[in-house]
Amino acid sequence: MEIDLMAAMGISGFGKQPRKRQLDVARFDKAKREETPTSAQVHAEEQEAGPSRVAPTPSSPLADPATGNVGSRESYLAAPASQPEDPSAEEPEYDPDEEYGQADHPEFPITHELILKDHTKVVSALSLDPSGARVLSGSHDYDCKLWDFGGMDQRCKPFKSWQPAESYHIHDLKYSPDGQRFLVVSGTTQPKLYGRDGEEQATFIKGDPYIRDMKNTSGHVSELSSCAWHPKDTQTFITSSADSTIRIWDVENKRKQKAVIVVKSKERGARTKVTACSYSPDARYIAGACLDGTLHLWKTNSNFVRPDLTVQDAHAKGTETGSLVFSADGNTVLTRGSDHTVKLWDIRSFKRPVATRPEAMALYPTTNAIFSPDNKFVVTGVGGSEKGGHGALLFMSRENLEVVKQLDVGATPVVVQWHPKINQIIVGLTNGALCVLYSPQTSLNGAKLLLNKGPAKRPTVEDMSDAVAAPAIIIPGVTRDGEFTSGLPNKRKRDKERQDPRKSRRPELPVQGPGRGGRVGASATQHVVQNLVRDTTRDEDPREALLKYAKIGEEDPQWTAAWRINQPKPVFADVGEDKEEEEGTQ
Repeated sequence: MEIDLMAAMGISGFGKQPRKRQLDVARFDKAKREETPTSAQVHAEEQEAGPSRVAPTPSSPLADPATGNVGSRESYLAAPASQPEDPSAEEPEYDPDEEYGQADHPEFPITHELILKDHTKVVSALSLDPSGARVLSGSHDYDCKLWDFGGMDQRCKPFKSWQPAESYHIHDLKYSPDGQRFLVVSGTTQPKLYGRDGEEQATFIKGDPYIRDMKNTSGHVSELSSCAWHPKDTQTFITSSADSTIRIWDVENKRKQKAVIVVKSKERGARTKVTACSYSPDARYIAGACLDGTLHLWKTNSNFVRPDLTVQDAHAKGTETGSLVFSADGNTVLTRGSDHTVKLWDIRSFKRPVATRPEAMALYPTTNAIFSPDNKFVVTGVGGSEKGGHGALLFMSRENLEVVKQLDVGATPVVVQWHPKINQIIVGLTNGALCVLYSPQTSLNGAKLLLNKGPAKRPTVEDMSDAVAAPAIIIPGVTRDGEFTSGLPNKRKRDKERQDPRKSRRPELPVQGPGRGGRVGASATQHVVQNLVRDTTRDEDPREALLKYAKIGEEDPQWTAAWRINQPKPVFADVGEDKEEEEGTQ
């Protein structure tokens, strides 16, 4: 009742109302891509159009219906309106997209872009979590970076960056199906498992390189190439390596793998590098592509002695197959090779490829190809055919791999991912940047979250004074009210949260070595030099410094006790009283 009375009186509230942030209506237009058609595209459009665009036809509204001659608009309007209808003319079909205003939506989410630049070298690996909120990238600069669309500001910087394997390139990254952990595969022999926030959880064992039979080793003995998660079991994943094996691992057991698939080659030595591996969507098959050009498929319920399906010379010998992807129905396999080809295979007829796309330049062995979320298109990146030429992103039809759309992204694309939930395409480029392509009409969240945020609030004098007057005291694992953040008196859980640097809000540790990320490090030699400079022994009196240990040496002789018995004692003659009196009288 009081609220209604105040509203009738025109009083909406007391005090000064906070000013609301106003979002720019045309905020997405700032990130809109400007495509300039090339001369070849203009020439192709003119050939397709023909003379119909230049001269009006007899069916044109400016032509005379009787003679077919071109006349004025007034003469056409003055003509009789009664015209015999053509019975062969069909009525246009009903399109629900036109009624709801979706007819003008782009076919591909490529109208706008967002550039994320923090790597210094080519981006060789890329992965998105199942929700599409975070992006994980790996590069030839040895760094892995975590990006959060919801937590980024206009600077577009990652919230975490680290080196998983020191000076080794990152070959592959994969998020688990539940998004709670991810795998990092580098040029080392040991895959690493990380939590969602980037904390290391496990480093799996390295095999014995002196054992000939690869089945008897507990881990890989050569560099890793790729990895893949089980689509239904979040505790199982596979890795491929240059030791001619694919190993099946359990997340809880880092000391030994569950099973080993030894790939036998017809080349000399019967070994070959397995460059890519993957699970089928129904987890019935494990696929592997090898350096000798073969493509193998094993059933997961078999003993992995020999492959169930094999294609010899699927790609050129000696070239690495960068990616191996199954379609949503599990019947089609898409491969992207370093022999500059993209091929589609049907596992029901596995001898020959269904379609082949030649002249798809691949400059890096990790160049991949993916299916679109609706499985109607295939997307891959191609490099420039000439030195200094720009690469492009190819959108091809799944039926015959014909190019439907070619998009210039400024540099050569290496890895590309198309997330089905947010409907955005993330491309890793050779210049170390991530290009996020999206459409304001069809995309959801992701890169749009940055533009939905208002401008940053400028700090005022009151904010600064409050921060100085009442500094916050942060106790790891405890809230401001003195309660534990977990809410349960569980000592094991509290100890686990204390070890997590993000949850415990631990300060940054001192830099070891020469320094990194703008911070100057201090070595052990510098600490010694600093301590020598602080030494003030030269300002002391040496006689006093030695005499202060004289009494201690007499009472507790530690070093002279061995010869103290034979040490000569001084004997002085006693002075008599008579002599003292004589000296006094004189």
